Amino acid sequence: MIGIALLSGGLDSAVAAALFAREPGNQLALCLFFDYGQRAREPEAAASRALAARWVAPWRNVELPWLGALARRSGSRLVEGTGPVPHGTPARPGDSASASAVWVPARNAVFVAAAAAHAESLGADCVVAGFNREEAATFPDNSPAFVAAATTFLGHGTRNGVAVVSGTLQWDKRQIVTAARELGLGPADFWSCYEAGPEPCGRCESCLRSRWQ
Repeated sequence: MIGIALLSGGLDSAVAAALFAREPGNQLALCLFFDYGQRAREPEAAASRALAARWVAPWRNVELPWLGALARRSGSRLVEGTGPVPHGTPARPGDSASASAVWVPARNAVFVAAAAAHAESLGADCVVAGFNREEAATFPDNSPAFVAAATTFLGHGTRNGVAVVSGTLQWDKRQIVTAARELGLGPADFWSCYEAGPEPCGRCESCLRSRWQ
């Protein structure tokens, strides 16, 4: 299969892309990074570009300023000027309230559709995404239902029937970290923090869920 990877620079997308790339006969034709003005876009982009280079895959930055404007209008804490990023604890990294605070309108739907357009233009079979069952509990665009619906939608919306695949879909973060180790990846290869400081903050939901256990 030929895939277009959604590569945010975080743990989940990196592992999903690596799992896809290691399967015999599979090829990553392109890795896409989306810049919508998120706080962590610079360290995320650096990690994403480095990961793509690791797999000798082309990398492209797609700027979506309008999505950032919508995120700001809706009050998403992932962009500046909307208030602080919510913090959690290792025992309770996030809940429905924290998920609502960082939600970006239709973000994964937009990303998947944009990646599918790239896939169709390149003759690729699928969009590779790093979804997981742990975050699906509060982020419905990480769920098997979302992947199935997106694949159905793209089956009608692309001439070549682009599908959405996610090798991490049924895993929790612990399983994804274990897979990362087996794939030869380490904490320094990712940027999963919502913030853009010199080091990951260690307190946001993404840091707490993606901690190297």
